Amino acid sequence: MGRNGARGTAPAGCAGDGTGRGPDGVPGDGPEAGGAAADGAAADGVEADGPGRQGSVREGAPGGGLIAQLRRPPGGRDARIMLFAQLLDRTGTGVWAASMVLFFTFVVGLDAGRLGLLLGAGAVAGIVGSPIAGHLAEHCAVRPLLIACHLLRLVALLALLVVTRFEALLLIVALTFLGDRAAKTLEMLFATRVAGERRATYQALSRSAANAGYAVGAGIAAAGLAVGSRGAYELLILANVLSFLLAAALTWRTAEPPVMHAAEPVVRPAAPPAAAVPAGPSAEPAAAGPARTAAAAGPAPAAAAANPWRDRGYLRFVLLDIPLCLDDAILSVGLPLWLVHHTDAPHALVPAFLFLNTVLVVVLQLPVSARVERPRQAARSVAWYGLFLLGACVLVALTPARGPWAASATLLAAAVLVTAAELVRSVSSWELAVSLAPSEGKASYLGVAGISSATQKAAGPLLLTAAVMPTGPAGWLALGVVVTGLSLLQRRTSLARLAALAGHPRTD
Repeated sequence: MGRNGARGTAPAGCAGDGTGRGPDGVPGDGPEAGGAAADGAAADGVEADGPGRQGSVREGAPGGGLIAQLRRPPGGRDARIMLFAQLLDRTGTGVWAASMVLFFTFVVGLDAGRLGLLLGAGAVAGIVGSPIAGHLAEHCAVRPLLIACHLLRLVALLALLVVTRFEALLLIVALTFLGDRAAKTLEMLFATRVAGERRATYQALSRSAANAGYAVGAGIAAAGLAVGSRGAYELLILANVLSFLLAAALTWRTAEPPVMHAAEPVVRPAAPPAAAVPAGPSAEPAAAGPARTAAAAGPAPAAAAANPWRDRGYLRFVLLDIPLCLDDAILSVGLPLWLVHHTDAPHALVPAFLFLNTVLVVVLQLPVSARVERPRQAARSVAWYGLFLLGACVLVALTPARGPWAASATLLAAAVLVTAAELVRSVSSWELAVSLAPSEGKASYLGVAGISSATQKAAGPLLLTAAVMPTGPAGWLALGVVVTGLSLLQRRTSLARLAALAGHPRTD
């Protein structure tokens, strides 16, 4: 990919990163400056031609197994460092996620009501963390912002060692969740810029590294929880603190990825030359031709939607994406609670859901991403998410209440289908969030896109426990049907927007 990024002047109030890079976070010429596609084309899903594609050939070229791809990921050295930082980050997060509820219950002494309020406040803070990060990334370099998120969570967790007042704990937990969601959005933006057209492969590697980290973190937490003393819980917190410190140090070693700049709008009074058609999110080159070709697709959102909050098409995508993230809540809340309260399957099977999910994601995420590398492929694959989740819901509804072996086999099969849905969603949702956004204001758009996952984490468990599970098997069947219908709607609207952004009518 091209090495020559655009340079500019620092936005007011945004300090440089001390590395001699331009204020827009664009590195100078050098061996590590080739993370982004030339002229922003690859960032919008259109392959760059000529020299601009050299980087994707050298680093992260298609082919090779997981280990080979991790050694030479899309984006080169900086991407490799960032993936290792994510592995450490998620290891610490896995430690805290597995021990947080027990820490607040047995060490701090919170009852169930206050604990629920505490986690609810954190979930709300997580929802706002993503758009805040996206807005800041429009004006400041991504790298120092990500470092700040690591340090924010580090300080917040250290405060848990000395703070016991509930009001202060609310603020601390809110800051932790906000920093966590903001960091994920900034990592997404970093990947979009550094990996360019190979961002789907990067996302697969990131998912594999993250799941491996969560698994290692859960194992570390299990050792500490087996001891159960206050000192053991404090050591677990310090382990998470250490992970954030190391992640911040590794992020500091990376170069700021180049900023992509938008091309001219598609809709013009006269027929544009082929090279003037903007780099839309479609994997197919924009068709040249008379102005009526662009007009037939309708006005391109890129020209008039610099503000994601005023872009109804993108907000519709984000809104539909919320229920298309429910695989997370089903795996972590729905299946375990259904097993415990509606079957006589052994309770020891509950950890097997997460173990099976982790193994399958680590092994299969890269092969799945290889089939969903283009925006239109991502849009079409959304329908598979609905079908996989519908199959899982049908299996849960048909799980026998009696017979531990039959119930165990059925729920494990449901967990496999939920994982299949997750594999599709993790690539398609991320790719569409990038591709459906115009080049101008992409950071703000990705920040708004992050709301869907954060909202699901806050509302998904409540939906399952308050609406789906009380209605029994019928509730699961209704959930599957609704999600499938929404996935088909998301597929149709995403393809239509991709066609409009590309500047030619939809043909499929």
